[in-house]
Amino acid sequence: MEKLPPCPSCKSPYAYELGEKLVCPECGFEWEIESVEEIEETGLEVKDANGTPLSDGDAVVIIKDLPVKGAPKPIKAGTKVKSIRLVEGDHNIDCKIDGFGSMALKSEFVKKA
Repeated sequence: MEKLPPCPSCKSPYAYELGEKLVCPECGFEWEIESVEEIEETGLEVKDANGTPLSDGDAVVIIKDLPVKGAPKPIKAGTKVKSIRLVEGDHNIDCKIDGFGSMALKSEFVKKA
């Protein structure tokens, strides 16, 4: 049995084929099978503050002081972060910062090193 992709609208894993389309039983969204293949080929595209594409494992530099909840001081501008990992969502970069630990950053506050 072929594994069908989740619904692009609600991320439900219960999509099914109906003719040439895929249908989500939870939200009723319909989409073309070809459009799913195009999305899978492009993958996750994240750009830094200057518009440079980022990829997993890149090093970035923070361009603005970022306050951290529960921390006595912010992450200073100019801090270099190595080995980032791209994820989906609002905070689309996961990383570890010395002195702060694991963090999720927005790509608009970093530039590629």
